[in-house]
Amino acid sequence: MSDISPAARPAVLFVCVKNGGKSQMAAGLMKFEAGDQVTVTSAGTHPGKAINALSAEVLQDLGIDITAEQPKALTEDNMRAAGHVVVLGTEAKVPAVDGVEIEIWETDEPSLRGIEGTERMELVRDDIHARVKDLTHRLIASH
Repeated sequence: MSDISPAARPAVLFVCVKNGGKSQMAAGLMKFEAGDQVTVTSAGTHPGKAINALSAEVLQDLGIDITAEQPKALTEDNMRAAGHVVVLGTEAKVPAVDGVEIEIWETDEPSLRGIEGTERMELVRDDIHARVKDLTHRLIASH
């Protein structure tokens, strides 16, 4: 168990367009890496209807289950609540909100190299996972 109280815990909100793939993967990976040391949420600028099945499948390879998650809409309130927003990819456009730090991850897109399916999603997962590990250390060190 962590000795960090919920109020003192760093928080992060992961955002992509549909909140069905990359942002959900990042949230699942952050929960896996940080446990209860970081409050983790995710949202989409135009949320889809369901979690991307391949995203869920490649996370299950690591023992992470996001199948019960549902896409949620991005709001200024959930941005303020987190204080730190990570936008995955360049398609989602996120408004500037006073007091909210926003960082943009230009994530690997293997489909641009002709890589599709499970192999593509594993590469996306691994890129996001490396970034999440770095962010986990930064967030915990800053609190």
